[in-house]
Amino acid sequence: MLSSNLYYRRFFPYWVYNIVAGIDNEGKGAVYSYDPVGSYQRESYRAGGTASAIIQPLLDNQLGYKNQSNVDPTPLTRERVRDMVRDIFAAASERDIYTGDEVEISIIDASGIQTMRFPLRSD
Repeated sequence: MLSSNLYYRRFFPYWVYNIVAGIDNEGKGAVYSYDPVGSYQRESYRAGGTASAIIQPLLDNQLGYKNQSNVDPTPLTRERVRDMVRDIFAAASERDIYTGDEVEISIIDASGIQTMRFPLRSD
């Protein structure tokens, strides 16, 4: 539906880059990134927004294990991912003035939705 709506506006696009995440039919996490005219791609992880040029290389390194040698890619715990997201956004907020003052992280699982807020800067 999102792809169709974006494609319908292809001559006068919204100029947004959407990211939709969820769980597929096999129970695995799925991340889809969309361009302004509705083309999409399934990925393991993705950054978007004004700080994406700062965040994506960090995700590539920490989640994709790119540019690392002799590293055993082990599954990450929920706590490790939460801390990583918080730290990555804190780093981005120091360099990008449009990244707000707070990050909200929602963890969705079979037991429900848990939402946490973390301040990024205090100046």
